[in-house]
Amino acid sequence: MIEIIGYVAAVLTTASFLPQALKTLKTRDTKALSLSMYSIFCSGVLLWLCYGLLIANWPIVVANAVTFMLAGSIWIVKFRAVIKRRAGGL
Repeated sequence: MIEIIGYVAAVLTTASFLPQALKTLKTRDTKALSLSMYSIFCSGVLLWLCYGLLIANWPIVVANAVTFMLAGSIWIVKFRAVIKRRAGGL
């Protein structure tokens, strides 16, 4: 029962990133998104993923692997937009 709660929590928190990731990948609009927030968040998620691997806790591993891919894709789009904006402003 405890693992089921972990998997349900993992699905819900991970799924919460899906709409933002799909919208960002579709529109490429990242003006309202903070690069520093996504940088910190992706770092934290990556550390949770490492932690889950080290303790062999699969709800933590799966949730953070998927969340890292979703948040990481948003981070990449945002990072590219920042670089492009800075290059255009020179």
